[in-house]
Amino acid sequence: MRFMMLMIPKGYESAEPGAMPPADRVAAMMKYNEALQKAGVLLALDGLHPPSMGARVSFEGGRAHVSDGPFSEAKEVLGGYWMIQVKSREEAIAWASRCPASENEVIEVRQVQEFADFPDDVQEAAAGFERMQQSTQRNN
Repeated sequence: MRFMMLMIPKGYESAEPGAMPPADRVAAMMKYNEALQKAGVLLALDGLHPPSMGARVSFEGGRAHVSDGPFSEAKEVLGGYWMIQVKSREEAIAWASRCPASENEVIEVRQVQEFADFPDDVQEAAAGFERMQQSTQRNN
């Protein structure tokens, strides 16, 4: 099973462009990332720049509308993520619990929807994309 662990740092919604964590926090997180990698569960990870450097695309009235960050209505924003592959939700939660996060950070653990999770009619509708995705993974 694949899970995303989503880092939600409180206050990041109003962080200035280019805001970076202190070196000691980064060093602790790198040790954690290395443990995930050595355990063979890490598929991907990335940190995200603050929302002040981002944009949102909404689709009011069926047309795309772009809003540049920061986003005043945002209460929680992502600071980064890990994609892991483990045997259970409990194992994913155990990994999230080992993160050296500070008291102003929350990790949300969410299971990735796999193709087999969908009902037959949805699988049929998405079958072409699924075949294309499998072909792309074999070629990489």
